[in-house]
Amino acid sequence: MAADHLAITPRPDDRHTAPGWQVLWATRMRHVWHGPVVGFLATLALTMGLFVYLFLDESLMMLPMWSGSNVDPETGVTFSFTLLAGAWAGRRGLRSFRLLQPRAVRQDLDQAERILQESGSATAALVRLGDKQVLFSESGRAFIMYARQGRSQVALFDPVGPREEWAGLVQDFMAVARAARCRPVFYQVSPQFLPVAIEAGMTAHKLGEQAIVDLQHFDLKGGQWLKLRRSINRAERDGLTFEFLATERVPDVLAELRSVSDAWLTAHNAAEKGFSLGTFREDYVCRSPVALIRLEGRIVAFASIPTATAEQDAFIDLMRHIPGTHRGLMDLLFVRIMEHLKADGFRTLNLGMAPLAGLSTHRCAPLWHQLCRFIYETGERFYNFKGVQTFKAKFDPDWQPRYLVVSGRSLPLASIYDVTLLIGGGLKGILRKSR
Repeated sequence: MAADHLAITPRPDDRHTAPGWQVLWATRMRHVWHGPVVGFLATLALTMGLFVYLFLDESLMMLPMWSGSNVDPETGVTFSFTLLAGAWAGRRGLRSFRLLQPRAVRQDLDQAERILQESGSATAALVRLGDKQVLFSESGRAFIMYARQGRSQVALFDPVGPREEWAGLVQDFMAVARAARCRPVFYQVSPQFLPVAIEAGMTAHKLGEQAIVDLQHFDLKGGQWLKLRRSINRAERDGLTFEFLATERVPDVLAELRSVSDAWLTAHNAAEKGFSLGTFREDYVCRSPVALIRLEGRIVAFASIPTATAEQDAFIDLMRHIPGTHRGLMDLLFVRIMEHLKADGFRTLNLGMAPLAGLSTHRCAPLWHQLCRFIYETGERFYNFKGVQTFKAKFDPDWQPRYLVVSGRSLPLASIYDVTLLIGGGLKGILRKSR
């Protein structure tokens, strides 16, 4: 025993045995640390790819408008999905978690529509897609829209309806998830939802910030709006015109809208998405007013504008344009939408998310914030996160945090993966853009 011990124990004056000990120690440490390090790097790469994808469609929509951006859309897309595919290709048994989603029945959708108009925000109009199930509170005055993917049961946005109904409805939602052996997940919820989530034992992870324009105080007077006024004037001088169609007039232009939508999808090698993103389906598009931009009488851009009359709230949902039409096209579209809604008495307009915005930069920030900041700074080289926020900031919005809420306290990568598949239409739909 002693001889064996001396044979492998280095002495300060023994130049022959010390290197052997160092090699043995290094080899042992390599095996100890190799797995965790590789796992961490794969997790980091996966998270970067997933976060980019979660907001890809909205950001691609705005790529032509970014001024001074050196980001190539194709480079950003390839970067995102190379990370996504590479990180998951190394996992054993990679498979698509694409499931046939149960759809809400017409009776449920009709009841949800009544609640939406009585007490919901405009974003809740995504329930009209019919790709989500609906869970009602015991009183029938509130609902949660959700879908299942993999082992996640994912609710979209805050519960819709009176807040006094939320706590009981969330408990029911979690019970339904447990009965289905799924993890409960809430995607893109507001700060108002967090007390209910915490009471239910869930954990919140910030996704970014949502831009909400106060229409009652919106106007283009003053020096701060000079650049935007010039952009709009130039667009109108070059022949672009704005038109706002009430819901009943939308069917008259569906063929033209379809043509614009197809051109946009083709230009970005994209497929229709769903869940948290509007989809060009005729029955869905015809349920909301539509804003148009025309050039020489031809529609070159449009935006679907769902509204909630009780809250006097609206949001820009499905937006498509013919690429390369005019640099000021989207400035004109956004401003004229705001002016029209303001004249109609609406109070707020939701411009959507700025991904990874508003996260803590402190060195002692939680791991989630540090990881997201790393993604934000590193991914900016390939994919202009800041450009989305910069464009929306032109309209002086109120930035409101949005969260991913999950059970447990570990990093919610499995939940993010399932949400990504829900939005993207399965793994096949996601990887299509990497080709």
